[in-house]
Amino acid sequence: MSSETNNDLSLALSNLVNTGSTIVQESLELVSGGLKGAAQVIEPLGKTVIDLLGSAINTIGSAVQTVASAIAPKK
Repeated sequence: MSSETNNDLSLALSNLVNTGSTIVQESLELVSGGLKGAAQVIEPLGKTVIDLLGSAINTIGSAVQTVASAIAPKK
């Protein structure tokens, strides 16, 4: 009887450890997938923001040149 109790306890502990490790593994996979998804969203957004800033700087530069040439005395 003692042997059966030990076997049942060993089996229960083994199942508990297996379940715990599965929960941890799947949680890590979920977090990893979330991070990958966030990176896929942020990457094009970052590129778009950089392109937009570059265009805005070029536009401002052109406007400054236009104003400067309008203000500059003609020869």
